[in-house]
Amino acid sequence: MSAFHELVLPGLAGQELPLAPLKSQVTLVVNVASECGLTPQYAGLQALHERYHDRGFGVLGIPCNQFAAQEPGSDADILQFCNENYGITFPICSKLEVNGSQRHPLYRLLAGEGADFPGDISWNFEKFLVGKDGRVLARFSPRTAPNDPALIQTIESALG
Repeated sequence: MSAFHELVLPGLAGQELPLAPLKSQVTLVVNVASECGLTPQYAGLQALHERYHDRGFGVLGIPCNQFAAQEPGSDADILQFCNENYGITFPICSKLEVNGSQRHPLYRLLAGEGADFPGDISWNFEKFLVGKDGRVLARFSPRTAPNDPALIQTIESALG
């Protein structure tokens, strides 16, 4: 099992969110926020999740409050916001640190020293495409929309 799939994240409802079940799918990991100019990307992420879910693809949302405090709410607030505004069905974990000395192990793996695509996360909605084997296949900027042709092509290539 890959290091990615060995991780267990804190879930929004207080439960554990193990990544091991994602071993058989391609996963788009996105740091999300409820009060960002890019927040409408949630709709596109949900559409991607629905479009490719049956082919072995999923989105994983990672709330983060490190960028202009744009994710200030509690876990319950985040869950309610996502459900009421976007009907999100993909998994979302509890807030994590994506940069700095308290960077969560997930983001050390995705963007830390020795990663295939190293460097600090620049803003909310930065995206990492992780293959079925747990290897990071690509990194996309926050401004890359979920329906961007390059992102779609990379997902489709990873799905085979």
